[in-house]
Amino acid sequence: MFVVATAGHVDHGKSTLVKALTGMEPDRWELERRRGLTIDLGFVWTVLPSGREVGFVDVPGHERFLTNMLAGLGPAPAVCFVVAADEGWREQSSDHRDALAALGVDRGLIVVTRTDRASADRIAEVTAQARHELANTGLADAEAVAVSARDGTGLDDLRGALDRMLSALPQPRSGRVRLWVDRAFTVTGSGTVVTGTLEAGALASGERLDLFGRDGRREVTVRGLQSHGRPLDAARPVSRTAVNLRGVAHDAIHRGDALLTPGAWPVTTLVDVCRVGPGMGPRELPEWLTAHIGTVAVPVRVRPLNGDHLRLTLARGLPLQRDDRLALRDPGAGRILGGVRVLDVDPPELVRRGDARRRAGALAGLAQDAAALAEVQRRGAVRRTRLDDLGLETGVVPDGVEAVGEWWVTTRLMHHWQMRLRSAVTELHDRDPLAAGLSYGAARDLLSLPDPALLGAVVDGAGVAARGGLLSLPERRSDLGPAEAGVCALEKRLAADPFAAPEADDLAALGLGVRELAAADRAGRLLRLGDGLVLLPTAPARAMRELVRLPQPFTTSQARQALRTSRRVAIPLLENLDARGWTRRIDAGHREVVRPSGRQAAETG
Repeated sequence: MFVVATAGHVDHGKSTLVKALTGMEPDRWELERRRGLTIDLGFVWTVLPSGREVGFVDVPGHERFLTNMLAGLGPAPAVCFVVAADEGWREQSSDHRDALAALGVDRGLIVVTRTDRASADRIAEVTAQARHELANTGLADAEAVAVSARDGTGLDDLRGALDRMLSALPQPRSGRVRLWVDRAFTVTGSGTVVTGTLEAGALASGERLDLFGRDGRREVTVRGLQSHGRPLDAARPVSRTAVNLRGVAHDAIHRGDALLTPGAWPVTTLVDVCRVGPGMGPRELPEWLTAHIGTVAVPVRVRPLNGDHLRLTLARGLPLQRDDRLALRDPGAGRILGGVRVLDVDPPELVRRGDARRRAGALAGLAQDAAALAEVQRRGAVRRTRLDDLGLETGVVPDGVEAVGEWWVTTRLMHHWQMRLRSAVTELHDRDPLAAGLSYGAARDLLSLPDPALLGAVVDGAGVAARGGLLSLPERRSDLGPAEAGVCALEKRLAADPFAAPEADDLAALGLGVRELAAADRAGRLLRLGDGLVLLPTAPARAMRELVRLPQPFTTSQARQALRTSRRVAIPLLENLDARGWTRRIDAGHREVVRPSGRQAAETG
């Protein structure tokens, strides 16, 4: 399906034209039909010779209904720009041209109407005039068609031109839904229905959506869908779509509200923009203007950053993204001043002297392919989903950025985190050689990470080892500071008699308490078998050399005698061997040596 809006001066035959094309009356109100003056949006549709189905959004041309006109043009991807052959270009023609340029509508046709009232020379003159007036817009090279809705002349040519124009339209965007509401009403037996032009994404019956409007955000459910009077299981862009909603009354919805994919659209009241299109040169603007996007109009406060860039403060939040086009209108003068393109929907504060000038410089270099990189560089670390919400390109991770799970982090910040972590661990070991290491919690607090999940990547690149929830240096020195002398003495003693574990008094005399023994164990200098019970790390292997000589299975008493040690040492040592898989307990009093694997044989010698 396709959607085309009309545009042009009042009484130049826009409504008559679409009625002739579709056989349907676009004016919905009796007052409009009686006066012959369109005052609100009308919606009709038809099927072209190619089979393409196209819906028309007919907009009012009178200057008093400029806001309604902008609501019709805003969501439309293409336009039929209408100029009457007998009257030629008029004042509201210029208003509509400026609106199209401001909103970035750059696909469409020039339609010269009422040709039954003008000569061939006059038709050619008006066509040339329209091309001249549209020279600085996206319609400069649009195909022109001359028609008479009254006698049907040129209508087939117009249908063919519509087919050609629509075939060249770019593919609509997939992904998240943002449907700007243009009507809300109730249908007996169905309840609340809203209509709008579905620009992107897809809708399905039963789907849950966010309804965002002047009263905030609320959850609604899609009860049903229609397009062009037919029920649908799913609606796809670009199409005129009627959405039957559950969970809200029709009088709680207004034109300018939006149906959104839940959780996918951040709402902003502050945007940085650049001027675009004719009429938006570096001239001074009023402080307060009205901004139009989709079907919504909202007051905005304008702060110039430089001649080309502005900061807009919106009177209420809107779901906006990068590259959205807004038309700026002077409500006092009743005219469109031009258009802007959104560059940043979450800009930084401007607090210091010169911030505005520096921000303008940054925006000037913010090309689309570098926008995501610039956003990550500004923040240091940002979730990729946040970049998606801002409308930035995230298909390829740019140079200078590391993707860590759902996060994008600048290489510079990641390196800073890694160096700071390594320094902190090194300083801890230097300050306290007996320290087990830096805890994960302390590391996160030290680095002020935005997400604990980032710590793993920092640890991997910092050259620190993670053991038991603690971070230490893998090449940590065996020097145990004040405990070094006591550990050395104990090592010599155990080297001479490997299974004669010292008693508590012996350890105290050597100045080795619980903390010192734990540090020696972590450093690989001693092996703790229990509280206050230590041997050398080689003790299990040496024990196995003796145990394999015993008749199998063997008793605890036999093992104790073979190792020439006490029951206090033998039982924890045998349990250690069981845990290693080197011995196996058969019953309460017997064990046997397990046939050694290659690795076990290497460990036991």
